[in-house]
Amino acid sequence: MIESPLFYAVAAVAVLIVGISKGGFVGGFGMIAVPMMAMLIDPRQAAAIMLPILCVMDLFAVKIFWGKWDKAALISVIPGAIIGIIFGTLTFKLLNADMIRIIVGALTVLFVLQYYFIERRRKSAPGLDYNMAKGGICGALSGFTSFIAHAGGGPLSMYLFPLKLDKTKLLATSVMFFMTVNYVKLIPYAWLGQLSSENLMTSLVLLPLAPIGIKLGVWMHHKISNDIFYIICYVALFFTGLKLIYEGVTNL
Repeated sequence: MIESPLFYAVAAVAVLIVGISKGGFVGGFGMIAVPMMAMLIDPRQAAAIMLPILCVMDLFAVKIFWGKWDKAALISVIPGAIIGIIFGTLTFKLLNADMIRIIVGALTVLFVLQYYFIERRRKSAPGLDYNMAKGGICGALSGFTSFIAHAGGGPLSMYLFPLKLDKTKLLATSVMFFMTVNYVKLIPYAWLGQLSSENLMTSLVLLPLAPIGIKLGVWMHHKISNDIFYIICYVALFFTGLKLIYEGVTNL
């Protein structure tokens, strides 16, 4: 088990933010944990520690949004996501820690940019268009980036946001998608040796924060404006991504 107090301080904040996002307040920040933790440990280990925690969070989140998802959207993206996970599994051992830091950093920066260039324009989108080809591509990208760093939110958003789903259906569809993806990822993570006793013990220490974050997210969803929280998280993500890219490039 990791013994660094600094790691647990950073990881605790990251897990709470992920839980708040899963609870329906400022959705899309499920990918924040790995970039934050990767500043202190190998990003592959960070992803492995987070996966069991995400799986538990998904159970809470799906219960909240049960049956409210868009079935047609899920049918469009889940098959591609499975392909993306398989590709991530096959290429996992070809990437070292610094290469993954660069990938995670780039995905983090792109996630911030897609908010400004895609999400903020969602209201002007044409509306429902269940394009299977686009869904397959976005699903595959989401599955791959989710496998690498639980960072599948960006590619998924590129497909879901233009559909102009209402807020609850959008969150429910995202929650169901990532529950499916995360539970599928358990198989290759175990096969690759990522779910070691050290990683699982660290996950267990952080696990009590999962339901706390979820409940905070549900409460904040109904009580608090998300504007300030969005700004803080996006600024933090942007500079975290830049730092990971810098570290990865300088260490190669």
